[in-house]
Amino acid sequence: MMRVLMTTDAVGGVWHYALELAAALDADVVLAVLGPAPDPDQRMAAEAAGVRLVDTGLPLDWLSDGPAPVLAAADALARLARDMGADLVHLNAPALAVARFDMPVVAVNHGCLGTWWDAARGGAVDAGLAWLPDLVGQGLRAADRVLTPTRAYAEATARHYGLPLPLAVHNGRTALPLPDAQPFPGALTVGRLWDEAKDTATLDAAAALLDAPFVAIGATRAPHGATVAPQHLQATGPLPPEIVGHWLARRPVFASAARFEPFGLAVLEAAQAGCPLVLSDIPTFRELWDGAATFVTPGDAQGFADAIAAALADPAQGQAARRRAARYTPAATAAAMTEIYRDALSRRTQAA
Repeated sequence: MMRVLMTTDAVGGVWHYALELAAALDADVVLAVLGPAPDPDQRMAAEAAGVRLVDTGLPLDWLSDGPAPVLAAADALARLARDMGADLVHLNAPALAVARFDMPVVAVNHGCLGTWWDAARGGAVDAGLAWLPDLVGQGLRAADRVLTPTRAYAEATARHYGLPLPLAVHNGRTALPLPDAQPFPGALTVGRLWDEAKDTATLDAAAALLDAPFVAIGATRAPHGATVAPQHLQATGPLPPEIVGHWLARRPVFASAARFEPFGLAVLEAAQAGCPLVLSDIPTFRELWDGAATFVTPGDAQGFADAIAAALADPAQGQAARRRAARYTPAATAAAMTEIYRDALSRRTQAA
């Protein structure tokens, strides 16, 4: 059986991606956790999935203040891969591919500062932060295979880093358990509200125009200190998955005004629950949800308010979203990844 060392972190969507992929693969997968340690619920989920965790204590690249800690973490992961006898390394943080690994490396770019900056601000990345996209670019060039979760984001990655077009494998997600619940006659958004690329400001302005409640679940303060203070959204702060599942079970209209989104797991979870979708008209969302969502020009608060009101009047729109969501499963992701793993191993063997 193939032995895979896969990196993850316990503070974002990569955790869910890595855990569910590791459980779905027909392989011996060890999850190497960088950044803050998993909480007890996360550890229980990994144990239930039969996935072994290794708390590395190594830093996350996007929480580091320079390249040195990331380079040291990359070298430490290369040693861990050798020590455990890994056949292949799957890096969910591409900058780590700069180390010298003795086995093939598959690097998945789930999102990075360089492409985020292109979408959120444009122009050159601030000089004090430029080291990170530089390091990500080096890692992407060093990897045996480069992947992204959508074709749209593959194009953004290739454009920013001057790379050949990466492979695209859509993410998968197991639907959250949904209790019986009374419908909620309003709108919902879930995500990092502090992230300016999520454009919480547009949703806040739309909430002021709606004759219906609009709930926002997620952090309003970033780990590095950025904050947002919605005036019209009913912000709850972060909530545990079971409470999010309860909200989704009430099938509100789910809205995302994101200007940058490599995939959007929160949108998938909402679609799996049968929530009508109102999304910003960006290439990623078109790729995944065209024909199953209502699209609004980014930044158009009135457009979001009108589309949400229309969806509230026609909740059956959520059935199209649910049908589309059935495409995006961990099993489908694992099947595609297995072929990529095998190809990378085969080509490395031939080259040797």
